[in-house]
Amino acid sequence: MMKNVHFGYLIYCMYDYDFDSEDKELKQVGLELMFMTPEKCSSDEGISAVELSKLLNMHIDIVKKKLKVLYNHNIVRVIGINPKLWKFDEYSFQRMDEDDPVYQLLCSFDDVDFDRYFQY
Repeated sequence: MMKNVHFGYLIYCMYDYDFDSEDKELKQVGLELMFMTPEKCSSDEGISAVELSKLLNMHIDIVKKKLKVLYNHNIVRVIGINPKLWKFDEYSFQRMDEDDPVYQLLCSFDDVDFDRYFQY
């Protein structure tokens, strides 16, 4: 009986993800994938979580967690098994609902330093 209570709470927590407070790590991971260039990763098919972790100077567990959130929102694709390569899915992103909190987070460019992503 107790297992069902914990399982129900786990599902509640998964759907009750608080996007209202800006998730800076999710935004970092999402924008890095959005503006990914082939020079930044070792494969043309995408970037591994380890490479992304090193690039962002962020703990691997946090990166994997944020990648999973983006994957659940169909913003990134995963290719392969070992290592998994992650790639931003522009087609799905453009078709997202504008009221989606993840979409709004990634489209909020007020505090974004574009020099990080582009060389002029």
